[in-house]
Amino acid sequence: MKIFGLQKLSLLDFPGKTACTVFTGGCNWRCPFCHNAALVTELNTVETLDEDEFFAFLKKRKGILEGVCITGGEPLMQPDIVEFIKDIRALGYPVKLDTNGSFPEKLKEVVNLGLVDYVAMDIKNSPESYEKTVGINNLDLTAVRESAAFLMSDAVDYEFRTTVVKEFHCAEDFESIAQWIQGAKRYYLQSFTDSGDIIGDNLSAHTKDELKRFKDILTPYIEYVELRGV
Repeated sequence: MKIFGLQKLSLLDFPGKTACTVFTGGCNWRCPFCHNAALVTELNTVETLDEDEFFAFLKKRKGILEGVCITGGEPLMQPDIVEFIKDIRALGYPVKLDTNGSFPEKLKEVVNLGLVDYVAMDIKNSPESYEKTVGINNLDLTAVRESAAFLMSDAVDYEFRTTVVKEFHCAEDFESIAQWIQGAKRYYLQSFTDSGDIIGDNLSAHTKDELKRFKDILTPYIEYVELRGV
């Protein structure tokens, strides 16, 4: 497994746990607002972390860290992701996985093997607006819908989340999303912030009041809706 980054301590990435966050490289989508653009388009410029060094870090932090979050890029693209998670679990760490939902069979595999404790899946936009939001033409949403339905079956603890960008999201999108994932357990609206390493240009965030309006649209359909980053 090539590791393209390690945040040694996070109080936010793994709900309820003090965790580290490990970054995989590569993604099958090109979301203009992606805040880890180098991990998508410029992997050859990113310094990697030796896997042995990473596991040595985990061993030293046993009893201090309570979990490991695996993010990207898109982690489920990695051919050795199953073995990687198994090795983390062997040290006694719970695992949270971030995914865009485009690899449902791999998602089902890691969940059904009991390898992950929590999954955060991105809902990029309404089905009608997915293509422009992920930067892929003629996108087939079958895989994404399958992943969302699998998580909503409560096979594992989970959340859905959307990074809300003024140029890509409007009230009508959230009406459509609400009907799509009606009955979901948790849904977070994350305010867009420009990390300085995004794929697109000239993007901006909605105001807090606008985000609250979107939340009000979603609340009748979803068990728990909250704002992040505002």
